[in-house]
Amino acid sequence: MGEKRQKPVYPRHWEADVVLRDGTTARLRPITPDDADGLQAMHRGQSESSIYLRYFTYKSQLSKKDLKRFTVVDYKDRVAFVVQRRGRILGVGRYDRYPNQDVAEVAFNIADDAQGRGLGSIFMEHLAVAARENGIRRFTAEVLPENRKMLSVFQESGFEIARRFEDGVVAVEFPIDPTARWRAVMESREHRAEARSVSEIVNPSSVAVVGASRHPESVGHVVLEHILAGGFTGDVHAVNREAFEVCGVPAHAHVKDIPGPVDLVVAAVPVDEMPGVVEQCAEHGVKGILVLTSGYADAGAEGVAAQRALVSRARAEGMRIIGPASLGVICTDPKIRLNASPAPGMPARGRIGLFSQSGSISAMLASSALRRGIGVSTVISAGNRADVSGNDAMQYFEDDPQTAAVGVYLESFGNPRKFSRIARRLSRTKPVVVVRSDVTGRNLPPGHETRTTRAPEGTVDSMLDQTGAIEVITHEELMDLMQALASQPLPRGRRVLLVGDSLALDRLARDAASAEGLEVVDTVGLASAEDGTARHADAVRKDLETALADGRADAVVVIARAGLHQSAEVPADLARELSDAARGAEVPVLVCLTDVVDPEYSGALLAGSAPLDDDAEPGALQPGVPFYPSPQKALRVLGRLATYVDWRDEDMGEPIELEGVDRHTAEEIVEAAVARGNNGTELTRLTPEETARLLDCYGISTLPSERFSTTDEAVEAAERLGFPVAVKAVDPHLRHRLDLGGVRLSITDADSLRRNVEQMRQALKAFGVTELEVQAMAPAGQAVTVTALEDPLIGPVVSFGITGDATDLLDDWVHRVPPLTSGDVSQMVRAPRAASKLQAHGGVPAADMGALEDLVSRVAALKDDLPSVARLRFAPVLAGPGGVTVLQAEVDVADAGQRTDSARRAMRGD
Repeated sequence: MGEKRQKPVYPRHWEADVVLRDGTTARLRPITPDDADGLQAMHRGQSESSIYLRYFTYKSQLSKKDLKRFTVVDYKDRVAFVVQRRGRILGVGRYDRYPNQDVAEVAFNIADDAQGRGLGSIFMEHLAVAARENGIRRFTAEVLPENRKMLSVFQESGFEIARRFEDGVVAVEFPIDPTARWRAVMESREHRAEARSVSEIVNPSSVAVVGASRHPESVGHVVLEHILAGGFTGDVHAVNREAFEVCGVPAHAHVKDIPGPVDLVVAAVPVDEMPGVVEQCAEHGVKGILVLTSGYADAGAEGVAAQRALVSRARAEGMRIIGPASLGVICTDPKIRLNASPAPGMPARGRIGLFSQSGSISAMLASSALRRGIGVSTVISAGNRADVSGNDAMQYFEDDPQTAAVGVYLESFGNPRKFSRIARRLSRTKPVVVVRSDVTGRNLPPGHETRTTRAPEGTVDSMLDQTGAIEVITHEELMDLMQALASQPLPRGRRVLLVGDSLALDRLARDAASAEGLEVVDTVGLASAEDGTARHADAVRKDLETALADGRADAVVVIARAGLHQSAEVPADLARELSDAARGAEVPVLVCLTDVVDPEYSGALLAGSAPLDDDAEPGALQPGVPFYPSPQKALRVLGRLATYVDWRDEDMGEPIELEGVDRHTAEEIVEAAVARGNNGTELTRLTPEETARLLDCYGISTLPSERFSTTDEAVEAAERLGFPVAVKAVDPHLRHRLDLGGVRLSITDADSLRRNVEQMRQALKAFGVTELEVQAMAPAGQAVTVTALEDPLIGPVVSFGITGDATDLLDDWVHRVPPLTSGDVSQMVRAPRAASKLQAHGGVPAADMGALEDLVSRVAALKDDLPSVARLRFAPVLAGPGGVTVLQAEVDVADAGQRTDSARRAMRGD
C-alpha cells in the first residue's frame, strides 16, 4: 500500500479581520471544504457577465467536482481565502502553484454587490504573504480584455506588472517580493479605509443610546442629555424596554424597532446584555458601537474572553467598536455637533484632535481643554482599546480638515511599528504630541491586551523621535503645547523677541531660551521698566506691536507684570489687548503673567479666547493667546515647537532599495537554521560559514578569521590570510579588550605570532578562556557597533553606537525601526553623542560616512526582510577614511511568529 497522505493543517495564523474600502469590516480566512454551500450560494447570486469574466464561460451553478476543487486545498501549493460577513461569502481569492516551480496562478471572484470595496487588493496582499511563506516568488494570471476591474486590481497592486496579449486573453506576471512602491500602495489603501471607518463613527447622521434610563444619574440618561444639549444635527433615538420616552425622546424597546438607519449606537448596558445589542445592531445595519460599559478585560480572564468575543462578533458583522470602558466621542464640527460622552461640558469648536486610551485620562484632557479655553475638533476615548486604537484615530485625524494638531495619550502599544509609520506621515502635515509613561510597552494597564517589548531601553523614545512626534511626560505638558497649537502659527525658526519690563525676569527668560536652544535677539520694553510698577495694558500692547513689526524674530514671548496691587480687571484687560494685537500675526505669540493672583489666571490658559465661529474655515486658528504661569513653561513650549519644525523641514530622503539582494537564498539559509533549533523554539547561532553566506546575500562581508588549536595551526592560518595579522580571544567579552589581554595586533611574522599566542594563553588563563583565532589586520578606524533584533512588540529594531565602555554605561545608542529611508540612516550614524569621533576628532581622519551609511542600510534591509533573525551583532566595525570593515559578526535565529505590522492589511487581534 502507498504511504497515507497527511491531512493539510489549517493555517489559523492567516485569519484576519480586515477593513474594506467603504470603512466596514469583514473576516478573511483560509477556505475549508465546509465552504462549498456558501461558495455555491455566492455563485448563484452572480450575474451572467460576472460568471463569464471569471470562468471564460457561463455556468448556472458549480458542479460537485468544481466545488471540491475550489474548497479542498493543501494550504501550500493550492491556497484560497474567503472574505465573509454575517456568514455570507463576499469573495474568494486563490493561487495554484505550477508543478515544481516557484510560480503560481492567482485568481479572484467577488460577489456582484461586494465589488468596488477593495476585496481584490486585500486578497492580493494576503495571497502574496501566504505564497512567500510557501516559497512562491511570482504570480501569473489570465484575464479577459473586457474585465477592466480585474486588470485594474493587478495594475494598481504596487507590484511590477508585465502584460502581454495572447490567444484572446491578457496574461499578467509579476514578482511578489515587497518593494517600497508596493508598501506605499498598501499603506495608502489601508489609510483610506481605516480613516473612513472611524469617520463613520465620529461623524454620524443618526445616533441611538441603548440603556437610556429615565434615572437622571444613570450613564445612559446623562449621555442622551449631553447629545441633545450639544445640539446634535442628526436624528437621536433612545432604546429602553421599560419607557415610552427619555429626555423627551421617544423610546424604542430594541434597536431593530428604530425607524430608518442608525450610524452609531452608544451602549450603556451591563456586560451580559451586550451580545444581544451587537446582534440587533448587525440586523439594523449599524456602522459602529460606542461601548461605555466596563467589566471586560479590566475585570479578569472572563472579561478578557467576553471582550474578544464582542470585538470578533462586531467585526464579522461589519462594525467597529470604540471601547469598552470608553468615556465617549465628541465632534464639534458645526455640521455634526456630537457630544456622546458622560463627561460634563462640551469643549468649544477648535482645531485640536485628542485621543486617549483611558476613560479617566480622557476626562482629564476634556476638562483641561474646557478650563484652558482650548477648542477641539474631535475627542476619542478608546477605553480598553479593544478595536479602534490610536493608529485608527491618527488615520482619521490625518484626513480630517477640522483637525490641525493632534494630541495622543498612550498607555500601551498595540502595533508600535504601524504607529511609527502613521505618526511619521501625519507629523509631516500636522503636529502630533504624544504622552506616554516610562513603562509604555513594558507594562500593560488594566483592560489592555497586547505584547510587551524586550527591546533596549530608549528604543521607544528613539521610535518616537523617528516619527517627529513631540513627546511629553504628563497630560499638563500635552495641554501646554495644545494651547499654543490651538491659537498660534508654528515658529519659522529659533529666533525669539522678548517683550518685558523687568531685568530679573528678562534674565530668567534668556536662561530658559538658551536651555531650549533658542536665540533671544532683543527685548522690547525693557528700557521703560519702573521698579515695582506694572505698566498699563495699552503700553504692553504697543510693545508687542513693535516686536511683531520688527521682523527679526520667529516668535515673540511677552513677560508681563500685571501687578499685585492692581485691580482684578487688569489681567483681563491685558489679555484682551494682547489677543487683539496678536490676531493675524505671522509668528507665534506666547504670554507669561508672573504676578497675577486672580484665580482665572492662576494657570495656563488661552486668554482672550473664543471658539471658532461656525463659518470659520476648518482647522483655522482659534482667537486668543496662550498664557503660561512662568517664562520657563512658555519657552519650553516654544522650544518643542521649534524642534518639531526643524524635523518637519529636514529631508527624509528616499526609501532604501538595495540592488542585487538575494532575499530568497537568505530566507533558505535562515529557515534551515531555524529548523535545527527544535523547529524554531530555541535560539540557534549561525555557523561562521552560514553567517558569511547570509551576509553575502545583502552585500556585506566580514574580515576573514580562522580558529586554531596549536601554534602551528595559527601560523598556517596567518600565512593563508597574509601577514600582518591579529590574534583574538573567541570569547565575545574579551576579544576586543586590549587592556585585558584579549587581543594582540599587527603581528608581522611566524615567530612573533608563536610568542604572542603563548603570552595570551597565560594572560587569559585567569578568565578561563582558551579559544583563540587569527584574523587579517583591518585598516585603522573608529570602532562602532551595529546590532539588530526582532522584538515581540515592535518588530525589527536596528541600533548603532560608538564602541566603548562609556557608550554602554551612558546608554549612548540610537535605535530605529525599519523600513528606513536614506535620511533616517544619515541621521542615525550621527545621532550618538560620541559620534563626533567619526568626524576628524582629535586629529584622527574622518570616517567614510557614506560607507558606514551603506552598511547600516544593508543591516536594516536584512532585518526588515528576515523576522527569524532574532539577533544580529557586528562588533566591532572599524569606520575609517577608506571605508568600513566588519571584524566580527554574530547571527542568532529563531521562529519569530507574526509581526504586529506585517506585509498584509489586518486589524489588531487584541
